[in-house]
Amino acid sequence: MGFEPILVGRLLPESDSVGRDYRTHRMKLLFRKGPFFYLEYNLRLFFWLMKTEIDILVANDLDTLPANYLASRIKCKTLVYDSHEYFTEVPELIGRPVIKAIWTGIEKLLVPRVEAAYTVCDSIAEVYRDLYQVNFKVIRNLPVCSESEASLAEPKVETKLAKIILYQGALNLGRGIEAAIRAMYYLDGSELWLAGDGDRTTQLKQLVAELKLDQKVKFLGRLPLAELSQLTRQADLGISLEEDLGLNYRYALPNKLFDYIQAGVPVLVSNLPEMKKIVDHYQIGAIADTHQRKELAEIMKTALFDQGKRILWKQNLQKAAKELCWENEEKIVRTVYLPYL
Repeated sequence: MGFEPILVGRLLPESDSVGRDYRTHRMKLLFRKGPFFYLEYNLRLFFWLMKTEIDILVANDLDTLPANYLASRIKCKTLVYDSHEYFTEVPELIGRPVIKAIWTGIEKLLVPRVEAAYTVCDSIAEVYRDLYQVNFKVIRNLPVCSESEASLAEPKVETKLAKIILYQGALNLGRGIEAAIRAMYYLDGSELWLAGDGDRTTQLKQLVAELKLDQKVKFLGRLPLAELSQLTRQADLGISLEEDLGLNYRYALPNKLFDYIQAGVPVLVSNLPEMKKIVDHYQIGAIADTHQRKELAEIMKTALFDQGKRILWKQNLQKAAKELCWENEEKIVRTVYLPYL
């Protein structure tokens, strides 16, 4: 569209290097979490924004909005709010009323003042529209279809002996990973591959050791995107079993669901509205009404070994992959930024 984007973020000791076609700026911070982290980040971001030539500011989630808002008003520039989740309803804020009240206050103060806004699914967009009378558009983080087609054109390696159940993404609270691990105790002829890392990694490894499931559950760690894409294609079932821990997870529409679809992998998702809507509409997998280990194992078994269902799902995945791709979604992005060209 003629813009020159600059991506601003933080640099951690364990951060990977990034090679991008656009400018990036990464800040080393003294604090990694807690109120001092958010304060330091927004102060550093604000001063960087003030000394940088900018036409449009895009705040990625609520925790970057204060600095972006203040800089946009002082510099008289357009402010766009890109909300990747229902921030004030994340599990980390449940049971912490004071912290939640602070973030809710910031949201009420600043969100009605942005020039444009978008979020990741219809449910969250509807909540924000009702709360703040801001026209939130829906832009889902979908894969680039042309890249997926090129990857699928490469020969698929078929050397595995067991069926592969894949979880990709952060190993964090509320992702249903514990339930999937416990279900593996009752599921033969399959392996659970966990591609990612997070604040629950240590506890999950301890659980696997306690259940003596080392031969059934594999921790693959964080992978480069190209390597992850190849890995996803080897899976027989992709899982997204988020728990209903507040509205943010209830309305979840994770990126991994669309990655599975682009790779042609049948899915198993929680019975939560946004994910259920996709799976029901395209008929591309199963929906788990429970996280109880024995029942979940039976659902997984059916999804892995019922050939009649799998043939139908595989056929429908081809249609879903063509429709749920970035080439279609980016048209909505253009409508957001076109007025500011």
